[in-house]
Amino acid sequence: MRATPAGWPRISVSVFYEDPARAIDWLVDAFGFEVRLRIEGEGGAIEHSELTYGEGLLFVGGAGAANRHPERAFPASPRSVGDRNTQAMCIFVDDVDAHCAAARKAGARIEMEPTTTDYGEEYWTDRCYLAVDPEGHRWWFMQRLRSGGQ
Repeated sequence: MRATPAGWPRISVSVFYEDPARAIDWLVDAFGFEVRLRIEGEGGAIEHSELTYGEGLLFVGGAGAANRHPERAFPASPRSVGDRNTQAMCIFVDDVDAHCAAARKAGARIEMEPTTTDYGEEYWTDRCYLAVDPEGHRWWFMQRLRSGGQ
């Protein structure tokens, strides 16, 4: 495989919001993302954004892009499609319990409280929780407690 450009992971994802500017601010405050790039267009509309969490890269876009570009198949915000789940993110954090407390304080709905799951001696043990953001995206946050064979 060829190397990726500097600062770009091999895989990155996009999530879409009805109000992407507000979502970016919320993701930074609630989940600890950092804004790497935020390009605003007319009226403050988000034209492009790049948020990072560790090595991960997240693009936040507007669900209204589908209206501006009907020839493209843009995803929707869960809120805009009757709260149906459109994706689920999984992010490793250093301390699940502290992360959950900060997310709850910022207004995340905690759908599953921090829970430890042991997958067996040859596999691993994780502690995770599930949070839902203001527009209905689901976010799994995990902490590896033990790796297989350890």
